[in-house]
Amino acid sequence: MRVTATDAKNRFGALCLQAKTAPVVVEKAGVPDTVLLSYADYQRLTAPAASASMAARRRAFNAEYKDWIDAQNAYHDAHGLWNEEFRLW
Repeated sequence: MRVTATDAKNRFGALCLQAKTAPVVVEKAGVPDTVLLSYADYQRLTAPAASASMAARRRAFNAEYKDWIDAQNAYHDAHGLWNEEFRLW
């Protein structure tokens, strides 16, 4: 369902009930701006991100980008840092 921002302001209670069954897109100047959705949908969307610990996210990143990380480390071992000679002190 799509509504204007003015309609959303005037019918907020009814749109909250509607959002329990389907998301409601609020438009400003004809452009989608905000989405009203049920709290259950919000929890479902945010739960995976909140449940992953930083260590688990780091392991997943390292596993996904292992080849790139290995290539960067090999380049560093062979050539050093590009700005090693520049020191501020």
